[in-house]
Amino acid sequence: FDSNSEGEFIDEIHKNRDLADAFILNCGAWTHYSYAIRDAVEFAGLPAVEVHLSDVQKREEWRRHSVFDGLVLGVISGKKEAGYREALELIKSELGGTR
Repeated sequence: FDSNSEGEFIDEIHKNRDLADAFILNCGAWTHYSYAIRDAVEFAGLPAVEVHLSDVQKREEWRRHSVFDGLVLGVISGKKEAGYREALELIKSELGGTR
């Protein structure tokens, strides 16, 4: 799911908590300030991986902070589209490869 609306993004997380086994999140700039999205992910109670196409650690200082710290299984950054595949592997490992 992709949206430029924070509210729609949160609604989708809530809607899918009973349909999904995990989340892969690429929240863009919301990563740095949206505690509302963080709360929705926490409420969903599903494993989640944070993905960034660019290497946020090599960008501006403010981009190095994530509101998802301590909540997600891991952060994959700077691997472009391949980061999504790596996130799937991390989730598969967390779920025991049974789903």
